[in-house]
Order: sequence, then structure tokens, then C-alpha cells
Amino acid sequence: MASVILQRSRKKRLEAGHPWIYGNEVETVEGNPEEGGLVDVFSHQRKYLATGYYNPASQIRIRVVSHKPLEAMDTAFFAERFARCLNHRERFLGGENAYRLVYGEADFLPGLIVDRFGDVLVVQLLTLGMDKRRTEIVDALVQVLNPKGIFERSDVSVRELEGLEQKTGVLYGECPRHVTVTENGLKLIVDIEQGQKTGYFFDQRENRASIAPLMTGWGVRSGITLQEVSGEDGLTRKVPVNKSGKEVTFPYWDGATVLECFSHTGSFTLNACKYGAKKVTCLDVSAHAIESAKANVELNGFSDRVEFVVDDAFQYLRSQVKGLEERAERAAANTSSASPEKSKAAAKGGKAAAKTDTSRPMTAGGGRTWDVVILDPPAFAKTKSAVKGACRGYKDINLHGMKLVNEGGYLVTASCSYHMRPELFLETIAEAAEDAGKVLRLIEWRAAGKDHPQILGVDEGHYLKFAIFEVTSK
Repeated sequence: MASVILQRSRKKRLEAGHPWIYGNEVETVEGNPEEGGLVDVFSHQRKYLATGYYNPASQIRIRVVSHKPLEAMDTAFFAERFARCLNHRERFLGGENAYRLVYGEADFLPGLIVDRFGDVLVVQLLTLGMDKRRTEIVDALVQVLNPKGIFERSDVSVRELEGLEQKTGVLYGECPRHVTVTENGLKLIVDIEQGQKTGYFFDQRENRASIAPLMTGWGVRSGITLQEVSGEDGLTRKVPVNKSGKEVTFPYWDGATVLECFSHTGSFTLNACKYGAKKVTCLDVSAHAIESAKANVELNGFSDRVEFVVDDAFQYLRSQVKGLEERAERAAANTSSASPEKSKAAAKGGKAAAKTDTSRPMTAGGGRTWDVVILDPPAFAKTKSAVKGACRGYKDINLHGMKLVNEGGYLVTASCSYHMRPELFLETIAEAAEDAGKVLRLIEWRAAGKDHPQILGVDEGHYLKFAIFEVTSK
């Protein structure tokens, strides 16, 4: 087997568990390594460190697959690794039938992603080393999981950095375009051919369930309280009663109003409804995504509590805030007109409130607010150079989002941009809160779920940030 000798001056990332070796860390190459083939890696002192697969065309020259000598990445090798992956998911995810089965480097299989959707698997081969072992990977998956079908979604640009073309198609068995699975007890229809990435984002599974405490406890704001009443049978029972003393029969009277932006397949919307939300606004710029969300909402019997909006989230949030501000100006103007002695105080509530012509129709639409606003956008910073622009984007949506949260409500916000480090994400949100005149209280801070484990020392795996903030005004 060919060997790679590393430079003396390199950082000891490999010894700390990082599986990537860059070209500028290589001192010499001994032998003639095959492109995508295995090489042994040695320190400058000729001490064996690891074995990985080699690609001279990639900046990441070697991706480590073993810290013990390894002769081949054959079917037996993959079957053993897949069995370990399956054992981890079954231990931590219980009876779920859909999850990320293989998470690349974190499952000691760099360059390989496998998502399980019941008895159908979707794979991504991201590197030359994995692409060359397509047959062994498929054979091992069949051996360990016996799926009905395996579909490839290697339609990602990162393959081009490895000198590979993008590919999609059936690798084994039968693969229906749409598969139905369950997550957190909810049914989901997933489009494995045209859906984003592999069709669904599993990394927010536990985070979606974490919104449960936010979904109830709002009835009192509407003047609804539980009171004991006597029935015709002479027994007393507690029922919700409104300000007029009438019993409220709507079953979700205590539920939150929720706005989910960047909804994709509506996964947060589904969880919001499951946990008792009164009304959910489900928004995405993609009509295809909204159609998927509609199908999932209908499948779970939540259609009467969900409205769907196809719109750009940035534009939608801004228009709602603009409408809110215009309403505040009109209210201030009306207060000033009705009580001249209060005009000075009222003017503080809006710009030039006394000059507002309330007889004219409102120029801005919207002006709605919600108890809970959920922001789960796609990655704004896919490269380090994009971080500055990403900060502007995250600040914009969070600033407008928190302005639309009812007093004492909650902002649920996430970032899946690795280059947007946690401290920078929190700093950006803090700046947005200052500009919005809000005080944020951090209730929960989370990362990706248990089917997305993280290796200590591999920062690239620490990409997802998820936070729940209580929002109050200064």
C-alpha cells in the first residue's frame, strides 16, 4: 500500500480525531496511490497514524477511515460499519422508522450519507473514495438492512470539488418517488427524488418536539379560564369559559398562534399542531414545498388549524412589521385626536402621529402578530467569505421576527450554517434585539439530533444552532 508522510510543522488535528488531511500537510508520497485508493499515513517520524482514501485532485487529500491498518474498504468493511450505525440509531431513536443512518465523518465513513425512510434508503456519495465503492456500499446496505430499494441523490456540487459529476437514480430494488414515514408520532410524505438534499431534514427531530411547552397556556390572554360548572347529572366539571361566561367548545382554546417561516415540508407546523397550537401560518417561498406541507398537514388531520402562504420570508416579515407600525401610528393619532392632553405621549408611539390621516386606507398590508414565531432558514453562509452577508440575513429575519411576537411570546430560531459560529449567531441575534427594542431570555439552546452525532475536535460537525427565546419589550 502507498504511504503518505506528513509534515513536521503541521497542526496535530489528526491525532485529535479529525479525519481530514489537507494537501499542504503532506510532505511526501511513497509508492503510487490509486485515485480514491487507500494509503497509510505516517508522521514525519515514520510513526503510523491512520489509513484513509486518497484523492490528489481534492484539497482534502486524505479522508481517514481507520486508525488501525486497513487492507480494503470491501463489503465486509461497510457491513460492519453499517451495523454499528444501525445499533446507535436503534438505541437512541427507539421505534422511529426514519432517520439519518450514516452521517459521514461522525460515523467514521467520511463522504457517505445514508438516510432511511422506512424500507427505502437514500444515499449520497460525496467523494471519489466512496464513489468508487458504490457496489460494496449497496451490497452492504442490502446485507444489513434488506431494504426494498436504494436511491442515489448525489446531486450536490461538492462532488465537483472531487472531480465527480452529479448523479441520481435507483441503485437497488424499487424506489417510489414518495414514501410515507413517521417522526415524533407524525406521518410525513417525503419526496426522495425532488425534495431538498435527500428529501427531508432529520437533524431537527428533537428540536421540533422541544416546542411542545410553547404551544399551550395562551387561553387566559383571551379571557378564557377553567371554571367548575354543574352538569345535568349534578356532577361538577371544569370547562373553559370566556369573559361573557359562555363555555368555549373549540378544543384548542388554550393553544398558541404560530408562524413557521422556511417551512419546507411543514415539520414544525405538524409538531405545533400535535402539541395543541390554535392556528399555524405555514410559509415558504417554494410552491412545491407548500404543496408538500399541505399534504402532510392533511395526512395528520390538521387542515382546519393551518393556513399556507407562498412568499419570500424576508418580504413577508417586513410587510407584517410595516403594517404593525402603521397600525401603531394610527392608534396614536386617534388617541391624540380624542384626548389632546395625551397627544404628546401618544406621539411617542409612532412617527408624526398627529399628522397621520386615519381616514385613508392603510398603505401597508399585514400587521399580524403571533405567540410563537419559528425561523428555520437554509444555510446563509456556505463559505467563510459569505459570513458577513449571512450576518445581515440572520439579523434581518430575527429582528423582524421578534417584532411580530406577542408580548411574552417566543422566538424559535435556528442556523444550519457551519461558518456562522454559535457565538456569532448569538451576537447577531442580540444586535437584532437591541435594534428592535426587545429583551430576549434564552430558554433553550440545542444542536442536531441523536442521529447526527458529533466527534469532539471536528468542528465541521457542529453546524446546527437552535434557540428558544422569550420575547419582551423594553
